[in-house]
Amino acid sequence: MMTQPIWPPPPRTIMTPGPVEADPRVLRAMSYPMLGQFDPAFTALMNETMALLRRLFRTSNRQAYPVDGTSRAGLEAVLAGVVEPGDRVLVPICGRFGHLLHEIAERYGADVRVIEREWGTVFDPEDIIRAIRQYRPKVVALVHGETSTGRLQPLDGIGAACREYDALLVVDAVATIGGVPVNTDEWLLDAVVGGTQKCLSVPSGMAPLTYNGRVERILAARRRIERGIRPPGGGDSERPFIRSNYLDLCQLQDYWGPERLNHHTEMTAMLYGLREGVRIALEEGLEERFRRHRLHERALVRGLEAMGLTLFGDPACKLPVVTCVNIPEGVDGESVRAMLLERFGIEIAGSFGPLRGRIWRIGTMGYSCHMRNVLLTLGGLEAVLLRHGMRVPAGEALQAAMEVYEEEQAAQAARQA
Repeated sequence: MMTQPIWPPPPRTIMTPGPVEADPRVLRAMSYPMLGQFDPAFTALMNETMALLRRLFRTSNRQAYPVDGTSRAGLEAVLAGVVEPGDRVLVPICGRFGHLLHEIAERYGADVRVIEREWGTVFDPEDIIRAIRQYRPKVVALVHGETSTGRLQPLDGIGAACREYDALLVVDAVATIGGVPVNTDEWLLDAVVGGTQKCLSVPSGMAPLTYNGRVERILAARRRIERGIRPPGGGDSERPFIRSNYLDLCQLQDYWGPERLNHHTEMTAMLYGLREGVRIALEEGLEERFRRHRLHERALVRGLEAMGLTLFGDPACKLPVVTCVNIPEGVDGESVRAMLLERFGIEIAGSFGPLRGRIWRIGTMGYSCHMRNVLLTLGGLEAVLLRHGMRVPAGEALQAAMEVYEEEQAAQAARQA
């Protein structure tokens, strides 16, 4: 095992479900000169980033901005803002990150009700709607793209049911924003949290989010201006104030809003990176970007199956940007991952909990999602499996993936003719 750090960091082909390779345009943007947080040039960038995020989330919400911190900071900020001690929260769980939502809500004093499905499956939306009718929660918190299992949760009708029973729908779209459709307004999602380090190909460190007027009204009753900048006789909340200072959405929206009420020092370089990452996604076109992710998923899957490997989970709800592969019997999965990284510089992931040691997870996300990376990964994995004594039909994986790309080229030519 490597004990001493290597500097500068070695180049890698990162094919995990996050982080992924950062887009070079993002890295260049992050190297630009610093600006003061109240410099008009910087506040203009803040405003532009909010407008870009509205387009990314497909929403007209007033509130769309990043929380400084990893994706988990965004999830915690939303739940800290809408959950008061004793509030009932419904969490449908079919993977690790559903358990995370349970954990966060519980820490803020929620009365958490859970429904569970086997890992590798998702819920029929009707099952969630029935649970909403049964438990009458204040908040429903669920994961859109569960990267621990590689599954995509359908959201059809859940938002409408939440409106009918006066519940808020909070969605973890960390793995899906920028790679899979996330239609905030159309699906009646009240709060959505995205991630930077996955399909947006921006380094981890910000959690873009959006929430609507239903959430804003709850926050308004909990607003408390921080001591030291609180005006005389003002700033007290009507209801119990949010327990976290750093993750207080009331203070954050005051900071991002026209008041520019100081809260923290904004992460200048990260904002440059986020702005550029979202600009890249919108320049490509969201529908074209979704199509690209599905193309490379299809090539990867065709190659893995030609290699004789099998996929984990229900194929009907597969997450397009994460492919889960059953580790063949008798093969040391961690040894395969280590050799793939050491000999080829390619990183794939294992999994968690009941799936630890049972599957590999291969991401096709953002800047990492292109033909060269897919072909390198298939070729490297084939070679490593052969070194581990597995009988693999040599060369078949690459040929199968290349056929997918040739089919796509022919289809494009036909469309243009």
